[in-house]
Amino acid sequence: MNAPINHPLNMLDPDVLRSFVAIAETGSFTAAAARIYRTPSAVSMQIKRLEEQLGVSVFLRDARNVSLTQDGEVLLSYARRLIALNREAISRFVSSDVSGIVRIGSPSDYGEAVLPDVLKRFAKTHPAVAVDVVIDQSSNLVKRFASGHLDIALMSCVQDMDTGGGEVVFSDEIVWAGARGGQAYLMDPLPLSMWEETCVWRKNAIEALERAGRSYRVAYMTSHSSGQKAAIKTDMAVAPMGRSFLSDDVQILGEECGLPSPGGYDLVLQMAKNPSAPVAALGDHFRACFERFRQTGSFTGI
Repeated sequence: MNAPINHPLNMLDPDVLRSFVAIAETGSFTAAAARIYRTPSAVSMQIKRLEEQLGVSVFLRDARNVSLTQDGEVLLSYARRLIALNREAISRFVSSDVSGIVRIGSPSDYGEAVLPDVLKRFAKTHPAVAVDVVIDQSSNLVKRFASGHLDIALMSCVQDMDTGGGEVVFSDEIVWAGARGGQAYLMDPLPLSMWEETCVWRKNAIEALERAGRSYRVAYMTSHSSGQKAAIKTDMAVAPMGRSFLSDDVQILGEECGLPSPGGYDLVLQMAKNPSAPVAALGDHFRACFERFRQTGSFTGI
């Protein structure tokens, strides 16, 4: 009896996957081409070959917009993981002797939930690179990045806002958080735990309350997520937070509790132009971290 012949499948080209991800993230062949330093026609040819290789369409195109098909959504998940894994593997062997300093800025919530995992992985691939971390509000991080004092910055911004060339790596819903079984949301005026006025979560929440005609007072002011969590858990106040940061002892307070939806926000990754190899590698670690969350929901809750 003859053994079956196994026909090896063609491997996906990492360069093509990078072009595919760039188009998915920018929504434009032209913008993607500028990001990866290729011509739009070259990028278009790459996607044509990719679709022929897979036998499916990955993008829906019209005169103004480019969007992912259902198959494209599936491929995007694989592509991000493959690119991140490829770069991580290369960095492990090629870049281990690279030295220098990478300066990172992050809001405190993501500093607690994301940085430990990302920096642990980065230390393995770039053990000779020192990392300086600044934890601050997004509005201050914008200024630090613009002045050249940061190489990488994570910043929260209102959805559909001009990101100034930054990459949206994560989107989340803002919800009202209160102690499970707590009574703070029943008080009038509503006691709030808030960051300073420049906080995106605060801005959205206040505007929602004012539109709904709900009276409120700022009962607890803090610029750190740990202080905000303490106010919530002791039932001193309720607070607007990203849904991804809630744990079992915190409940979401919705319209049934008289609290209007504050909407959503985007987390933007800003990287210095012409980044060094360590900066580019650290950016990939951040992208991989958020992709893992989309796959597993692995952020640590409050």
